[in-house]
Amino acid sequence: MSRVREGGWLFWISLALGLVLTVVAVPEVWRPYRPFWLGLLVIWWALETPDRIGLGMAFTLGLTQDILIGTLLGEHAFRLVAIAFILLRFRARLRFFPMWQQALAVLAILLNDRVLTLAIRSIAGDIAIDWQFWMAPVVGAVLWPWLFLMLDDLRRRNRPREA
Repeated sequence: MSRVREGGWLFWISLALGLVLTVVAVPEVWRPYRPFWLGLLVIWWALETPDRIGLGMAFTLGLTQDILIGTLLGEHAFRLVAIAFILLRFRARLRFFPMWQQALAVLAILLNDRVLTLAIRSIAGDIAIDWQFWMAPVVGAVLWPWLFLMLDDLRRRNRPREA
């Protein structure tokens, strides 16, 4: 079985689950703490199998999310392309970081995503933010080790066994 086809269902189900987690209703108090699920999944797939997630796939996923939640068309696409670009550029280094350093790198990438969000929203004329705006990247970085280990375990379990 080719590497591209190996675990294909996990790829699509994880991305669909990321989109579902984006639109699932949460109480207003928790909304600022909701991590950028699709961004975290793009980070993981870009680290593990860069042949599956490229700039085009990140752009398509971002447009899908823009349409799904009704944001400015291209906002999430731009953000996910930036995340994918950074990850694909520094993948060789990031893959071999210890988990705590990977979590810090994910925090830096997600903070960069927030800066891009702030820039896009300020251009669009919506710049009202508070300190909670910066909490989602922290939650994403805290969740990173568990997300990484869970997806890695699922991918290993579904690898074809060699005879």
